[in-house]
Amino acid sequence: MKPNDKRMNQITDGSITKALMLFFFPILFGTFFQQLYNTTDAVIVGQFVSKEALGAVGGATGTLINLLVGFFTGLSSGASVVIAQYYGGKKEKETSHAVHTAIALSLVGGLILMVFGIGFTPSIIKAMHTPEEILPLATTYIRIYFVGIIPNLLYNMGSAILRAIGDSKRPLYFLIISCLTNIGLDLLFVALFRMGTAGVAIATILSQFISSLLVLRVLMKTDDCYRLKLSEIKFRSYVLKRIFYLGLPAGIQSSMYAISNVIIQSFVNDFGIDMVAAWTAYGKIDCFFWMMINALGIAIATVVGQNYGALKMDRVKRCVKVSLYIAFGMSIGMSLLLYFTSPLLLRLFTDDVAVLKNGIMMAHYLVPTFLTYVTIEVLVSTLRGCGISIIPMIMTCCGICALRIVWIYAATPIWPGINTVLTSYPLTWTVTSILFVIYYLTQRKKMYTIAVAK
Repeated sequence: MKPNDKRMNQITDGSITKALMLFFFPILFGTFFQQLYNTTDAVIVGQFVSKEALGAVGGATGTLINLLVGFFTGLSSGASVVIAQYYGGKKEKETSHAVHTAIALSLVGGLILMVFGIGFTPSIIKAMHTPEEILPLATTYIRIYFVGIIPNLLYNMGSAILRAIGDSKRPLYFLIISCLTNIGLDLLFVALFRMGTAGVAIATILSQFISSLLVLRVLMKTDDCYRLKLSEIKFRSYVLKRIFYLGLPAGIQSSMYAISNVIIQSFVNDFGIDMVAAWTAYGKIDCFFWMMINALGIAIATVVGQNYGALKMDRVKRCVKVSLYIAFGMSIGMSLLLYFTSPLLLRLFTDDVAVLKNGIMMAHYLVPTFLTYVTIEVLVSTLRGCGISIIPMIMTCCGICALRIVWIYAATPIWPGINTVLTSYPLTWTVTSILFVIYYLTQRKKMYTIAVAK
């Protein structure tokens, strides 16, 4: 696809709603199948192994993986915005340099994460007050997971590149293939061979290897300016600076989210194995909301990024309004759905009465509060698409992460109990949403004027 073809014009010239949906649905389905990796792991070990195994593949391991991988995902979002702006501005040489720099970043970052993940994460899991009956299973799972982290990062970066230039369908197709492979291997290794959490981890990394090969093949076969050539994979300093300028704040923001969740997980662990398993299971059903809102955020950043690169600021403004309507509508619908179906969904993971009771309580407490978050995602994605990332990072880190940590340590001793821990989420979402609305309303005129002046 060339930068001046019909499909590209749908993003910079056509209907805003259509442009958003063009990206949203493939990304949503892709995120669904991405999430299905871990959800399948949890369902199979919960049904075929034990609640201890269920806690091991979620809980502390899931939180720690999100912390480490989430930082790189933030960098990927920066690369995606840089490529979208170059591609929307029809700068072919810069687009090519950005693609090869992004892939180089994936390889180096993956190697660093692999070494750190294998060597240090078991000690971190133990320090998170993980119950003793879970610890050996969790250690096995996370070490095997990080053996295959490089293909994971290559797929995520490759998909970000394709989405940045307007192709959101093929990453979805490849993810469906690898997800179905993961399900088959999970059943083979766990249900048939009885390999437990090790089998789940091996199935995951083999499936991610397949998805990375497929997306890299597309990048290497295209005739467009984003074609990947192995001999060209290296860092270009001017591109790397832009990726870090846009992506590093997003990575830090993601890590701060995860750090606060690590602390929350440590408090949840103190309530015992039933609460840990319930928190793991609940996390697998509330992911339906998060994958929906995150998919919309990626779509917004891509559409805004290309229109910003083309200096079409009226379309950027309209994108914000349309996105808010879509986000609130979808969030209300998803909240109602999860509130009433959570008892049924939780039974997919376990039949343990105590775990189910705790999981339903968590769902009924948190699901109605999702609406307090959506403004954050819309405005953060808009600002990132316009190349503004540092201020949103600071507001998010203070409004969500720091405030959440302060609440946990200050309020829990006064009102001990799981509800006090859970309250940290809607409290911090509400405060941060207010901060973003104020910032956007006071800065948008200046932001758009500067963009046109460029």
